[in-house]
Amino acid sequence: MPKVKDIKTEWDLSCLMNEDDLKNKDKELNKYTRDNKYFVNKWKSRNDYLESPGILKEALDEYEMLIRKYLGGGVSGYYFILKSFIDQNNSSIKAELNKIQDVVIRNTNEIEFFINRLSKITKDKQKKFLNAEILKPYKHYLEILFKNSSYLLSEPEEKILNIFSPISYDNWVKMTSDILSREKRTVLDEKGNKVVKVYSEIWSNTMDKNKKVRDSSASALNDILSKNSDIAENEINSILQYKKSQDELRGMKYPDLQRHLSDDIDSEVVSSLIKAVQSKYDISRKYYELKSRLMGVKKLKYHERNVEYGNINHKYSFEEASEYVGRALKKMDDEFYKIYEEMLSKGRIDVYPKEGKESSEFCASLLLEKPAFILLNYSGYVSDITTLGHEMGHALNDALVRKNQNALNISVPLSTAEVASIFMQSFVLDEIFTDSSDEEKIILNMMILNDAVSSIMRQVSCYNFELELHNEYRKKGYLPKEEIGNIFQKHMNDYMGDYVEQSKGSENWWIAWDHIRSFFYVYSYAGGYLLSEYMRKRYLEDHRFIHKVKTFLSAGSSVSPGSLFLDLGMDISKESFWNYSLKQIENLLQDTWKLAERMKRI
Repeated sequence: MPKVKDIKTEWDLSCLMNEDDLKNKDKELNKYTRDNKYFVNKWKSRNDYLESPGILKEALDEYEMLIRKYLGGGVSGYYFILKSFIDQNNSSIKAELNKIQDVVIRNTNEIEFFINRLSKITKDKQKKFLNAEILKPYKHYLEILFKNSSYLLSEPEEKILNIFSPISYDNWVKMTSDILSREKRTVLDEKGNKVVKVYSEIWSNTMDKNKKVRDSSASALNDILSKNSDIAENEINSILQYKKSQDELRGMKYPDLQRHLSDDIDSEVVSSLIKAVQSKYDISRKYYELKSRLMGVKKLKYHERNVEYGNINHKYSFEEASEYVGRALKKMDDEFYKIYEEMLSKGRIDVYPKEGKESSEFCASLLLEKPAFILLNYSGYVSDITTLGHEMGHALNDALVRKNQNALNISVPLSTAEVASIFMQSFVLDEIFTDSSDEEKIILNMMILNDAVSSIMRQVSCYNFELELHNEYRKKGYLPKEEIGNIFQKHMNDYMGDYVEQSKGSENWWIAWDHIRSFFYVYSYAGGYLLSEYMRKRYLEDHRFIHKVKTFLSAGSSVSPGSLFLDLGMDISKESFWNYSLKQIENLLQDTWKLAERMKRI
């Protein structure tokens, strides 16, 4: 591990843009426009690339280079996107992003003809291109284009949608996030003193071990969400209308179909996952019964469902957290550790909460030749350590994809995106509790179960909440916040059961759930957890399996998830596959219950 003094806890974005670059930031955008125009002038009036595999290879190579260099506005776009996450209220950053976005939309529209025409070639030509050896690096990219072609609109229509998407969707979502990030409230600290906290800190402290701290923070959070509920009502209805209009224009019959297509996964696979998890809601209900009994309460309050059980008497410094994650990665693979070490020492992890900073945690990546960056809101809990492990899983996935794929294959489908992250965080938990006592085993098992319930049952319930939300909107034309809250609580209660109270104020917690704005994203957490559970078991049986894990992490979108998992011995089209991993979680719950009884904790 790097020495503590070598660990940077704020993003260093100089590898993207330094002071001189910022003074000349328009140069890259101007070059982007020139290179884009060169491509348009070369190919727009030609049809030979729609006939010849060799000529199409030339065109795709040039198109790939444009994506490689300028996706999302290139380096300057990536830089200002990252800056916006740590300074959400900065109007200068917003202005720069809007300028970059204008250039991206204009250039995207100029080049729209290429993918549009290629997608709509005849079946015979599609077959010829897919069988051409020269086009092998782009084979699955072409397969996806051809599969989605029936939902593609005309060139002028696609251009119009590109222009109006930021106004009718992006700006609404940014507005809600921006408003919440500005909020502050007076809450209690561990000593009972009144202190002012920013939104992201308040959110983290709803899980504090100190009951006064978490109750005070939950009250403040409920006040913030209630205050902004009218705004959120208008926002969510606007983006529900946006989604409905998009689906109608493209002829998509179901609200979640576009997600499945974009994730390169069959709807039947997602359906089998949802059904399998719903049939096992008893796992989450029994888990919350056990947790309430361990904590000595009849019911957990809504905000208490994720409070860590057990006597962990101190918070962990970030340096301690770094050590745990580093040891776990080092044991698995030297390359994993090297990537991690570089992220710590080169300022690619922004660690602590601060005013104006995005309140969630994530790993951001964009360009093939530029590194990923992790954003945390680290508060010292064990869950914060596993979050670091989780986001490092994403970062490792990104690094290996960028090392092995071209720019058209670097995106990781959401159907597989959470596998690496959950796989890595499970080994971080193992590291924290090496040589644990029986008491610590209960704590460890409860943490693992909490992660499982939150990643699987909670996310499937959220998926069903989203589905009902979209369907009800399409029937009624508008949903008041009270109705949204009722639908939300119904689905949360489905998986929580009788031992979690749907506390007053919890009806508004959908407002802060970013993922429901990335329509139907959340199934990937449930799938990712169950897939990673299978891979974890294979690795523990034979450590040489890490080579197959690395092959999986390197694939990106170069092969379909179904084919990729079949190569690992996993048939995700069968409900029995999901039930296998769910059974492992059920067994852990039963073992933990028995251990708690033997230790006389319940």
